[in-house]
Amino acid sequence: MPTPSLAALPIRRLTPRDLAACADLSEDRGWPREEHKWGFLLTAGKGYGIDDPEGGLISACVVTEYGPQGRPALGAIGMVLVAERHARQGVGRRLMRHVVDAMGTTPLTLHATPFGQPLYEELGFKVTGRAEMLRGHFVPDSSASAVATRAATAEDLSAIMRLDEEVFGTDRMHIITRLPAFADQLRVAEESGRIIGYAGAWPNMNTQVVGPLIARDTEAAKALIASLAAHTDRPLRTDIDVRHEELLTWAKEHGLASVAYNSVMTYGISELPGDWTRRFAPLTVAAG
Repeated sequence: MPTPSLAALPIRRLTPRDLAACADLSEDRGWPREEHKWGFLLTAGKGYGIDDPEGGLISACVVTEYGPQGRPALGAIGMVLVAERHARQGVGRRLMRHVVDAMGTTPLTLHATPFGQPLYEELGFKVTGRAEMLRGHFVPDSSASAVATRAATAEDLSAIMRLDEEVFGTDRMHIITRLPAFADQLRVAEESGRIIGYAGAWPNMNTQVVGPLIARDTEAAKALIASLAAHTDRPLRTDIDVRHEELLTWAKEHGLASVAYNSVMTYGISELPGDWTRRFAPLTVAAG
């Protein structure tokens, strides 16, 4: 029986049962398997994929929707992957067109590597920002922060969700409520008993990824990063909006080094909603 052409293979919705196949696909492209992150995204978002007739997946991606259920205000696309043996044959373009069409009039965003950016530009995405990935062992200094931080409790979740919606510009309740189970750490910054920022750190291979990171100002963001670092022996990794120059300089002075840059791209909107001045790092570049 002849092998069907790539263009004839159906695109289907992925489920959490596809986690191992998604991790295999990551590994095929030289990425870490990232099973913890894949599990989170396949549960909180919508996965799309193309099955390989010989087993596994030819291609996959995930869309995380934000805003009212059934009427999302924003969709974040991530984990766009095509198996090495099928690369450069239009598979990724076909999958992305399918996702864009499926999302209808919903504005979209994604973080693009220099390799992927031309495809997204061809599909109508525009570069609206940049993020710098940092990684390394955080080196604390002797000075105490003026901003108080502590571990978040279940009682803090409603305040965290209110702050997150205000800063992010749309409702992310289905993400925030999953953070306590997903993250190794969830900490808040306080002033006079009021939460002025929060941050999570979650395991990804041998690192702790810092994100989301939302804070009233740079000093609160610094305090949150330092407090997360103080509670792990692993190196930190994070993606910081390049407009936060002071935080980037401080992080590099404390042991984190620049690894790469990604372009923040949007489709259907000229810029992301919310208040970028208080949004320092995403949960993950795959979900915003």
